[in-house]
Amino acid sequence: MPTQPVQPAGPVSSAEKPAAKEPTLTAIKRRILSLANAEWEFFGSQRVIYDGGQESIPHVGYWEDEDESHIQRVSYYWQAVNKPGLSGLNCSQPWSAAFVSWVMEMAGVPESQFPPASAHWVYLSQIIRKSDGRYSAFVPHSIKEYSPRPGDLICASRERYGLPSVTRPLETYMLEDTKLHCDIVVERNDGSVDAIGGNVRNSVSRSTVALNKDGLLQPTRQRPWFLVLENRL
Repeated sequence: MPTQPVQPAGPVSSAEKPAAKEPTLTAIKRRILSLANAEWEFFGSQRVIYDGGQESIPHVGYWEDEDESHIQRVSYYWQAVNKPGLSGLNCSQPWSAAFVSWVMEMAGVPESQFPPASAHWVYLSQIIRKSDGRYSAFVPHSIKEYSPRPGDLICASRERYGLPSVTRPLETYMLEDTKLHCDIVVERNDGSVDAIGGNVRNSVSRSTVALNKDGLLQPTRQRPWFLVLENRL
């Protein structure tokens, strides 16, 4: 008895399609993520969640001046940017750029690709000036055009008067002396990314940042994101 012909399958709905697989991380990206996570754990695994206009801290870790070990740890970050006289006791000195610089240095990223700096605008300006080359290690993107991945940096303004303008090409003079904050993306989930940064609520914190339906960052009052620095290493 002849069998019934197999009917061709209909189109697969977007809900049925398997999620796009994240690209395999390179060895240097794995080192960056491993170092950032280790520092986060050393500081007690503090969590911060940004969702829309809301910010919450479901778990509080150790602060920069909590005890001698954490005071000293922050001094290591400062040493990476040639400021050995500073430590966790200097609570009024923002150390988030020093933290990122230390992670990159310890991961083996050459200074020619990521110049260490005590302010985010300094290393961003130098990287952006070199980003036109085909073999650039780091490439800046507007948050409206690029979805962050593990190993990338996400950057927000800390200025009261508004965001730096991100254009094509980005004018580096607009970043000069601008107060910024950048975190290292360590994980991407459905609808959010996790990013680790220093000097976030007085600690090394892991922040969960909501993405929109297109997988893009959305600026909020607490974190007015404006730039993603793609890591091509």
